[in-house]
Amino acid sequence: MEATAEEKTAQDKGDTKSGSTSGGARARSKYTYDAGKGKILGNGSFGVVTEARCLETGEVVAIKQVLQDPRYKNRELDVMKVLAHPNIVELKDYYYTDAGGRDGGNPGEKFLNVVMEFIPDTVYRVIKTFVRNSQYMPMILVKLYSYQMCRALGYLHTLGICHRDIKPQNLLVDTRLHVLKLCDFGSAKTLVPGEPSVAYICSRYYRAPELMLGATEYTTAIDIWSIGCVLGEMILGRPLFAGNTSVDQLVKIIQTMGTPTREQMSAMNHNYTDFRFPDVRPKAWSRIFHSHTPPEALDLISQLLRYEPQLRLKPLDALAHPFFDELRQRETRLPTGGTLPPLFNFTEAELRAVSSDAREKLIPEWYGEGQTAQAPAKAQ
Repeated sequence: MEATAEEKTAQDKGDTKSGSTSGGARARSKYTYDAGKGKILGNGSFGVVTEARCLETGEVVAIKQVLQDPRYKNRELDVMKVLAHPNIVELKDYYYTDAGGRDGGNPGEKFLNVVMEFIPDTVYRVIKTFVRNSQYMPMILVKLYSYQMCRALGYLHTLGICHRDIKPQNLLVDTRLHVLKLCDFGSAKTLVPGEPSVAYICSRYYRAPELMLGATEYTTAIDIWSIGCVLGEMILGRPLFAGNTSVDQLVKIIQTMGTPTREQMSAMNHNYTDFRFPDVRPKAWSRIFHSHTPPEALDLISQLLRYEPQLRLKPLDALAHPFFDELRQRETRLPTGGTLPPLFNFTEAELRAVSSDAREKLIPEWYGEGQTAQAPAKAQ
């Protein structure tokens, strides 16, 4: 990791924490965050995410706290600083507090506190809610969430950034407005061609097959595989491929998609071309999903879940797929009768990244031309 000379300090006042929104070396913040009664939103090896309130503005925020060696940069923070997109969670602030020997910290160590906008739910919990009620997620919501997921990922890929942990738990949802935002950039990395990266990345159910074959010079296409798995899970109500181990995960994929050919193996990892798998014939996607699944959904999944990484449909091009045509119709409404969230406020970077044919289809005629997303202000 790259060392940095920048020093950032803050005070820890019990459950009330000070941060900063000013640039440069950080002194005490003008903002104070109260997490005293905050709900724990997430907990894991990375640290903890807590609901908090900014005392000066009254705004509810989410604060991700991770133990940080001050000698090194935090890759997640560096990535979030450059992101500004309506479907990516907004970085509002960040600051450091003393670990003080608590919560696994040693004396002298610091906690990095990343302050983000608060989004109340996740795709994971939305799926579970429908399953508990013995229901499938309404197809209009599947379309809405997967469309916004593709937008977020497409924008990220235009910057050369690979998320490397796309899963339902990392897709935040406001279930009132049905706005989706991608979060958790703790595994994100700018991929450089020819530069190896670790293969043991991404949560198992959403891990691309080339990763399970040990590929280290992979591309952003590993994220595309993941969104195909998430799309399938929203339709099914359960993970599309649910292996118990990495090997079993690959077996589950082969049981559905068939044995990869020698050429497909080479595309995933050229060192595995002579590896032999049992001969399994692929199943039709229509046999995997329930009978009410639109054929356009099956076609989109088949284009996202390809063994060959280079043949997977790019996220921004996926937006022009017929599966999303309903979202481009002026009369389309939410199940509650409400209007859809903003879907066509494309940034110039997004529009430049798609073909001219796809570009014409992305923005409906009724929406009007020249409307682009307003980039939120970034913490410096």
